[in-house]
Amino acid sequence: MQDPRFYSLVLHRLPHVGAATYQRLIQHFGSPEKVLAAPINRLESFLDNETLVALQDFQVRAENSVVGQKVLLDLEWLALQTDVHLVSIGDATYPELLREIPKLPPLLFVRGNVHLLNLPQVAIVGSRNPTVGGHENAHRFAEFLAANGFAITSGLALGVDASAHQGALAAGGKTVAVMGTGLDLIYPSRHRRLAQEIVETGGALVTELPLGSGSKAANFPQRNRIISGLSCGVLVVEAAIQSGSLITAHTALQQNREVFAIPGSIHNPLARGCHQLIRQGATLVETAQDIVDQLQGILGYQRETLDKLREKAAKKSEIDDKSLDSLSAGEQEILQAMGYDPVTVDDLIDRTGNPAGLVAAQLIGLEIKGFVQQVGVAYQRI
Repeated sequence: MQDPRFYSLVLHRLPHVGAATYQRLIQHFGSPEKVLAAPINRLESFLDNETLVALQDFQVRAENSVVGQKVLLDLEWLALQTDVHLVSIGDATYPELLREIPKLPPLLFVRGNVHLLNLPQVAIVGSRNPTVGGHENAHRFAEFLAANGFAITSGLALGVDASAHQGALAAGGKTVAVMGTGLDLIYPSRHRRLAQEIVETGGALVTELPLGSGSKAANFPQRNRIISGLSCGVLVVEAAIQSGSLITAHTALQQNREVFAIPGSIHNPLARGCHQLIRQGATLVETAQDIVDQLQGILGYQRETLDKLREKAAKKSEIDDKSLDSLSAGEQEILQAMGYDPVTVDDLIDRTGNPAGLVAAQLIGLEIKGFVQQVGVAYQRI
């Protein structure tokens, strides 16, 4: 029996089939399998000649076609990766905020904690060559926000991105790296250890690109819409007037996300992008607490989303050993520390000795999985 992911991956791997084309095809034909089986003359208005040739090859030779062989290798690789998830739009784990954006990615390759993608996130972006102050601001803002329960999302790039990921890790919090390459290729290569640490500490690496996709310049602007789409808001630390960070910020505005910018010296060319954003309506922030205060309302929406996800989970009158197997060691530790009476986050910090950011992130993860619920200012096992 064919792996149900096979047809989605074939459609995804056809040349020049991006997110928008994929979405149009599904809306018109109903499913990847129906798209791939459609007569060529019905597809001519959707696809260019190169794509049609590749599709004809698949229709004739199926698994033995060029694209069919690539997808079989994809499935073989995925089967060997115990911590990798292939998430499609129809899956319950697909990020709810990402469903709202134009050109939503039809498939996400996720290494690490897939449930993290539905946690409240703040994106932090900026220059690949920031000043010393830019590095420090990215790290400190990320550290504070992670300690307040936000996951920190960025692009694994040099400079501000790396400092943001590292700040979240320093707080014992969670961080998401959205990649501009396939999941099997880390770019830049010097960030392999950082990527490994992100996953090992309960974070996630995410990409919409097929396996083997290299670091082409065109991939990164597309990657940026996912960074902002996953997040409640985007913080720009330092950015030149012409930069990828401003692309991310403008995409965030189009997605109705909050945009924050840190002002800087008028003599710093990397402050000009932030100043331009502030003139265009971005929120000027001087402390990370400014962002926490601004996002309280959006967090209410996120809380409703978590409640819906929790309702979909099986109701648990008691948690057996089998269900505990689906939890990380840290999540099991939190449950054991909770007992069966309502407890506050501060109680759990005292009982476990874990950082505030880690405890907050684990509690939200347990909410998503249906193990705990919030009762006033406390949490209680279900």
